[in-house]
Amino acid sequence: CKKRVAELCDRDDLLFAQPESSHLGDCPICFLPLVVNARKSLIMACCSKLICDGCCYASKMREQNPSMKQTCPFCRHPIPTTNAEIDADRMKRVEANDPVALRKVGIQCSKKKDFTRAFEYLTKAAGLGDGDAVAHYRLAVMYWEGNGVEKDLKIAVYHWEESAIAGHPTARYNIGAIEWNNGSKERAV
Repeated sequence: CKKRVAELCDRDDLLFAQPESSHLGDCPICFLPLVVNARKSLIMACCSKLICDGCCYASKMREQNPSMKQTCPFCRHPIPTTNAEIDADRMKRVEANDPVALRKVGIQCSKKKDFTRAFEYLTKAAGLGDGDAVAHYRLAVMYWEGNGVEKDLKIAVYHWEESAIAGHPTARYNIGAIEWNNGSKERAV
C-alpha cells in the first residue's frame, strides 16, 4: 500500500512539474524551442524531423542558387515533389519504427475514419521511447469519444496525463478541466 502511494506521489510530481519545453521539443538545427503553433514549423517526411520556419527559410535562401536542388534542411534528402513520394518516405520511417511517422500515419487514418489502424499506429508511437505526447493525446481523445475503441474515461485520463507530463498544453488543460469538474479545484489549478 505504501509503495503504491509513493508511486502515485511520484506521478503527481511529474504531472504538476513545469515542463522544460513544449511537447514538440527543439529544432534539431538551431536548437531553439519549437513554438506550439504548428504553422510555425514543418515536419519533413524524409527524416520525420520537425524544423522551425527560420531554418526552413534559411535553407531555401541557401538553395536560391539555380545549381542547387531543394533538400531537407536536416538530412539533405531531396524534397519530395508528389504526395506519393511523401507517403513513400513516411512509410520508410514507419518501417523504422519512427514515433513521429507512426503518429502522422495514425492521424491520417483517424481523419479517414479508419480508427482500427489509427489505434494501432498511435499505440505503437505512444509506446516507443519516452512516448509521443501527441500520440498519447490522440489516444486519449479516441478513448474519451469511443472512436474505434470502447469508451473508457480512465484510460483517456491516463493518456492525457502521459501527454501532459510530456508538456502537451491541451492535455494539461483537459486534465485541469476534469479535476475541476470532479471537485478537485486545488489539483485543477
